[in-house]
Amino acid sequence: MKEKLVLAYSGGLDTTYCAVYLKEKYDIYSALVNTGGFNEKELDEVEKRAYKLGVSQHINLEETETYYQKIVKYLIYGNVLKNNAYPLSVSSERVHQAISLIQYAKKIGAKYIAHGSTGAGNDQIRFDMIFKILAPEIEIITPIRDLKLSRIEEIKYLQSKGVDANFAKSKYSYNVGLWGTSIGGDETLTSHKAISEEAFLNQLTNTENQSINIEFSKGEVCGLNGKKMSAVDVIQSIEEIAKTYAIGRDYHIGDTIIGIKGRIAFEAAAATVIVKAHHSLEKHTLTKWQLQLKEQITSTYGMLLHDGQYLEPALRDVEAFLESSQKNVSGIVTVDLFPYRFMVSGVKSKHDLMSSEFGDYGEINKLYTADDIKGFTTIISNSLTIYHKINGYD
Repeated sequence: MKEKLVLAYSGGLDTTYCAVYLKEKYDIYSALVNTGGFNEKELDEVEKRAYKLGVSQHINLEETETYYQKIVKYLIYGNVLKNNAYPLSVSSERVHQAISLIQYAKKIGAKYIAHGSTGAGNDQIRFDMIFKILAPEIEIITPIRDLKLSRIEEIKYLQSKGVDANFAKSKYSYNVGLWGTSIGGDETLTSHKAISEEAFLNQLTNTENQSINIEFSKGEVCGLNGKKMSAVDVIQSIEEIAKTYAIGRDYHIGDTIIGIKGRIAFEAAAATVIVKAHHSLEKHTLTKWQLQLKEQITSTYGMLLHDGQYLEPALRDVEAFLESSQKNVSGIVTVDLFPYRFMVSGVKSKHDLMSSEFGDYGEINKLYTADDIKGFTTIISNSLTIYHKINGYD
């Protein structure tokens, strides 16, 4: 009998190749981990395609809510945008997908687990690290990486096996999930070329400006336009609205785990709107030093998560800090939407520290006197006064 092998399967070219290539030697159990990128119809189509390729069993592992609770929630708490741009859409998904896959492999007693990553990207590291840490006894199989296959070679192989391989029609590769979509193509392999307008999945279809009200409770999104919802429903609802304005488009250029520079395009309408809305609410409800400390810690958190280090205990420590910091981050944020852009225009919160009870910035103070400021200025400038008296001023 063939040994069980769990295949991380999405229905794309690489995982299709893996399914056909590996079934000659292994008993294939294909698994798709849905982190918000597939609807019911698409999941059904992927399952039918998997069985048509000859897998023994296919399963769709629904992980959208768990992915939010374990990862996305903290990305919002931390206002995490890698290199001040990328909301860690795919990198955070891959980590959670790897955990779900290895748990499934252990559950069914599989001796092998496979993924379709190439040898030139970050995903191979993210998958391998999680697999090795959580189940070192399960052997990892990676045909695309080991055989150094090009897309053309994969397509020719599938055609030789009688598989309808029409993947050559797609000029771009997409990874779609709850927290955004990444886009790769020939242009993103360069430093200067822009992808075509048509490459973006979401085109501008709405040119009438509108405002939305996003409600937060202790840092979590919990409502939209006066209607209470689960966090996942709020994210998906904002995505449906904001994507019609083609909001959230950008390029991410960064250092890969394997040491080379990498570039992708992405579109993440809900993620970019929610992160900016949440950050604005924090500016009104957190102290100066809470904001300062969060900015330093969450930058490291985002870097570790991007690099596949999700199981590092330090990340649990940061998450505990982030959870604590959200105690007073509740309120409603108004966001104005326009074609290709948005603006946070207002915040309402009972925890708003910008209160006229204590003074109005640039107008009048109510907590101190002019003499208080004179004394305060003298004291706070003492150290530099001494320094420049001794050393002079250049």
